[in-house]
Amino acid sequence: MILVVGATGMLGSEICQRLAQRGEAVRALVRTTSSTEKVELLRRSNIEVCIGDLKDPASLAAACRGVNEIISTASSTFSRQAGDSIESVDDVGQLHLVEAARVTAVSRFVFVSFRRPAGISFPLGNAKAHVENALRGLNFTVIQASWFMEVWLSPALGFDYVNAAARIYGPGTSPVSWVSFRDVAEICILALRRPTANCRTIEFGGPAALSPLEVVARFEKIGGRPFKIEHIPEEALRAQFDEATDPMQKSFAALMLGYASGDAINMTPIQEEFGVKLTSVDQFAHTVLEHTATA
Repeated sequence: MILVVGATGMLGSEICQRLAQRGEAVRALVRTTSSTEKVELLRRSNIEVCIGDLKDPASLAAACRGVNEIISTASSTFSRQAGDSIESVDDVGQLHLVEAARVTAVSRFVFVSFRRPAGISFPLGNAKAHVENALRGLNFTVIQASWFMEVWLSPALGFDYVNAAARIYGPGTSPVSWVSFRDVAEICILALRRPTANCRTIEFGGPAALSPLEVVARFEKIGGRPFKIEHIPEEALRAQFDEATDPMQKSFAALMLGYASGDAINMTPIQEEFGVKLTSVDQFAHTVLEHTATA
């Protein structure tokens, strides 16, 4: 039995569906406040639904009973509800889960983290580091993902391909290994069954590192129209980071600084080792632009 924590989120729901399609026994941790539509989709996929919350250690102990493996993708960053915070969910809550896994002798724990900008300390990054360190006593795999293209190359964060406009954080010249959340879902599943992934941190990005300006150029070529570009100076991002008092605001400012400084990963060794096919920015652009054209 595989327990997926964060099962109604973008990444967690994808992992659940892929595991179910492979015939795996899956238990999804959901909250009483989770989307009924998403929970029903899990049930229709023959996934066992278990009510629990990272903020409730007793519910985690119950969820882990009879479980051999855990994949945790949960975070407070996009689906915040009452009582959710970086501290309560990403830090203390995930540590509760690690302890429950330890007590119930779970054999594998895959934890989705992210690539943290060098030289910057911020609440979300510190929380991920705390959990990664706590996992050292278990048979773990940490997936440190680069910037999700479905998030950072979306209208929600200023990359408005619908209206051919892009907000660029910093000068836009540093390459980033933009990665699809679907590929992150796949490497999480592959890591469960590969002994070479045991007790290991895997840095994970897309097939080619492209600067934000190169990404814009790809979208312009594929979409056939020029983009209007707005730059947010790195100095403004730094000021936003320095002045932020809210942990979430400070964390997003840090991530924008990380975007500005770049995050290039050579993914050839991981592709060869795991046989994972990675989604390119061009493929992503074709998909979203075609969807926009038919919407």
